[in-house]
Amino acid sequence: MSAPRRSSLDIDGGPVIHGAAWGCWLVAVLVWAALTRNPWYLGVTLAWVAAVSWAAQRQPLLGRAAPLWSPWRFGLVVVPLAALFNALTVHVGSATLFRLPAAWPLIGGAYTVEALVYGALNGIALTVIFAAFTVVNRMVSLRAIVQLIPRTYYPVAVVAAIAITFVPVTLRQWQQIREAQAVRGHRLRGVRSWLPLWLPLLTGGLERALQLAEAMTARGFAGGEAAIPPRRQAALVSGLAAVLGGLLLRTVWGQHGAGALLMLAGAGAIGWALWQTGRVHPRTRYRPERWQGHDWAVAAGALIAAAGCLLPLPGQVSLFFTPYPAWAWPDFAPWLGAASWGLLAPLAVWMAAAEAHPLVKDEGRTMRQSHD
Repeated sequence: MSAPRRSSLDIDGGPVIHGAAWGCWLVAVLVWAALTRNPWYLGVTLAWVAAVSWAAQRQPLLGRAAPLWSPWRFGLVVVPLAALFNALTVHVGSATLFRLPAAWPLIGGAYTVEALVYGALNGIALTVIFAAFTVVNRMVSLRAIVQLIPRTYYPVAVVAAIAITFVPVTLRQWQQIREAQAVRGHRLRGVRSWLPLWLPLLTGGLERALQLAEAMTARGFAGGEAAIPPRRQAALVSGLAAVLGGLLLRTVWGQHGAGALLMLAGAGAIGWALWQTGRVHPRTRYRPERWQGHDWAVAAGALIAAAGCLLPLPGQVSLFFTPYPAWAWPDFAPWLGAASWGLLAPLAVWMAAAEAHPLVKDEGRTMRQSHD
């Protein structure tokens, strides 16, 4: 008897979005978080990521377990620390709060509002990135994450899979050791009392590492691997240099159009080199993940959002905001704000599926409540 075929809708009415589509969405978020420090655009991007994160939490039987640390708690810690660090190290701005003697190394000088604001904006950008990675890690399976790594670097895919699974396995073993020691009457009273916990954890980790290394060696992992041809190596290096040069042209010298073209050319060279090299390492899949219509919608939304930052649209200068030398509220371009709506494509897909399949949604809610 054949296994039941998985539907494109989970029991809560949300379609299973392809891992590559989530990768496109993540790249679009990274583009917005990396290229702008305008508080309007950062706030809009954070709001869209928060909306998608909220919708992802409504798919408990589709996604993976919740993260150990909430991205919003991460933001409450990172934003003040980033503002304080920038104020301690950058003494530029017209609105001076107080001064320390200039002879003091690093921390001496004027402490300004502009430095605090720019540091806080950096913290918000880090929160956006962390929240986006949290959403992708929740909604994309480990197998799909590994398959997104180019075949050229298949050993990196295996190592990444091991690294991703290492943390939960270690936490599970830590909990088991604590429970076993508590049954034996162990109590934490000082630094030495931690030794009965850390020593079994370290021993177990080393034992698992040795067993895994022996198993990978027995299976010939990365054995006889062919080197990347010089022409493709040159394409990779040239592509990376072109992307970096285009980023500098856009952010430092203000050549937005030329920088965007150079970045696109570099990305194309990198993609061609990875694709050509990956053909040497064939990959077989037991149950390939199908690319469907809603995946095109998510990828198209991500492309629109990224194009809003990269293409020379009206008002693009407002992206490159800096509070120095005097703080003033930046401009907000409606075209760019409209382009950022593309980041809401996963939420729109889930809402459209829920409206199109109300029976599936109601049954899924009942099953989820009984499951909880």
